[in-house]
This record gives sequence, structure tokens and C-alpha cells, in this order.
Amino acid sequence: MDLLQTEQRNEKTRGIDSLPTKDILRLINQEDRSVADAVEAELPRIAEAVDGIVERLNSGGRLIYIGAGTSGRLGVLDASECPPTFGVPADLVQAIIAGGYEALYKAVESGEDFSDRGASDLQSRDVTAKDVVVGIAASGRTPYTIGALNYARGIGALTIGLTCNPDSPITKAVDISIVPATGPEAIAGSTRMKAGTAQKMVLNLLSTGAMVKLGYVYDNLMSNVQPTNEKLRRRAAVILSEDSGLTIDDATVLLKKANNNLRAAMIMHKTGVDYATALDALSKNRNIIRAAIETITKSAR
Repeated sequence: MDLLQTEQRNEKTRGIDSLPTKDILRLINQEDRSVADAVEAELPRIAEAVDGIVERLNSGGRLIYIGAGTSGRLGVLDASECPPTFGVPADLVQAIIAGGYEALYKAVESGEDFSDRGASDLQSRDVTAKDVVVGIAASGRTPYTIGALNYARGIGALTIGLTCNPDSPITKAVDISIVPATGPEAIAGSTRMKAGTAQKMVLNLLSTGAMVKLGYVYDNLMSNVQPTNEKLRRRAAVILSEDSGLTIDDATVLLKKANNNLRAAMIMHKTGVDYATALDALSKNRNIIRAAIETITKSAR
């Protein structure tokens, strides 16, 4: 542990406990500013990972995050946001945390110490060679996560390691290693801080980059948002208005004609087809709006 960057003492924040509140916060904020640079340095590896994820998902695979403690919770957070944001099935992006549901709201520290539990938790999700498994561990040495990755790699799944410590054991257990080196924390060893922020940023890039490449985003709009409550119905109307130039009221009317299917409504406005035709074009083009519009346009020539 002494050799891990994330566990070392930060010389820049010595004496932080004796400072006024504003100065405490300033020191922490100054440390946080380095996180984006650490993530930027890993963009080539992140891009490789995104392309690998897209290839597997296009072939019927799933994206599965696995980790312990803060790292596991961040995986659960990112996975749980994918269905409402991108309109994908709930099982397309999944997350597993050491210790199970209880570990989401309180520490279950012993859950991370057993490598065989990581493997068995993946087995319980019927992981296959089609899937992608992303192991998240700030330290890069968590037995639970490494055990899961060894199992996943052994059956042919694409394995990705996300850690903040270069040359840690997890980097040798995966096909693609992503290592935003955030260095010592403002409070020594508190990897919920810079390391956790870096992990969240990378997970955002992995899931969002993959969903964009898969066509679940049109232009830079959340075109697959599921309007399941009043707030999201309003958001869908705003997105349709922004894309089409319609007023919010007219966009709301069009959404109702499209049975609150935002993708279909966007296609109906752009091509003039009815709801059934828009749905048919989407089903023939993996629900990708640009491809569906192109299909309709070609058939009209």
C-alpha cells in the first residue's frame, strides 16, 4: 500500500486541519483541478475501450461494471442512469458491487477481500464472451475486482481495468487498462475524492461515448429519453422543439401523435411520415434516427 500513489501523503495539503474553512476548501478545489488533466491523458485508452464496447454491444453483448466500495457505487450510479438517459434496456448496462445491495448505502469492507466472490458474482449474471466487463478499483489491487476480471478474461469477455495507480495488479489482468493518475489525495488515502472523481469522469466517457456511437443520441440531443413522468415529458417536448423549431405547445401535440415516442416524433417532423411508418423505419435501423430518416428518404425517391 505504501507504494500506491493514491495512498501517499499529499505535501500540498499538510496542515489543512488548522486552516479557516475557505482555505480548506480552496486546497481541496486546487487538487480537484488536476483530475481532468489526468483523464485527458488516458483518452487514447478510453477511445479504444469505447470502440470495443460498441463492437460487443452490437453483437448482442452487455456492458458490466464491477467493483467494491466507492468504485462499485460509481459503477452502479453510471449503469442505473443509462436506461432513462438513452432509452436502452435495463440489462444492457449492469453493475455489480461487492457485498451486494447493502454495500450501496453502508460500508461492507470485507466484501472486497475475496477474489472468488468476484468471479462467482459474474457467474450469477451469466457473463459470456460477448460481454464487456469493466473492473473499477482506485487502488488497482482489490482482490474481488481482480478475481472477477481474471474470470471474465478467461471466458473471452473483453476486460477493461479502471484504476488510478499505474502498474498496479489490475493493469495486468485486463485487455485494456485505463489509468488516470490523480496522485495523493487531499486527505491521505481518501480515494472517494480525486480518484473517485476521475473514475466517474471515465465512466461517463465510456457509457456516453458508446451510446453516441450506437446511435442513441441524435446530434447532441437526448433523443432516446423516456418520457415516463411529467418532468421527462416536458424535457422531451423541449428537445423536440429545439430540434424542429416547433413551439413547445406544437411539439407537445406532435409527441402525443407519436405516443410520446420522441424518436418517432423527430422522424415524423423531418420526413412527413405517419407514426407507423416512423416506427417501422426505426425497427429496421436499430432505432437509430439518422439511419431511419435515410431509409425513408431513399424510399421516397
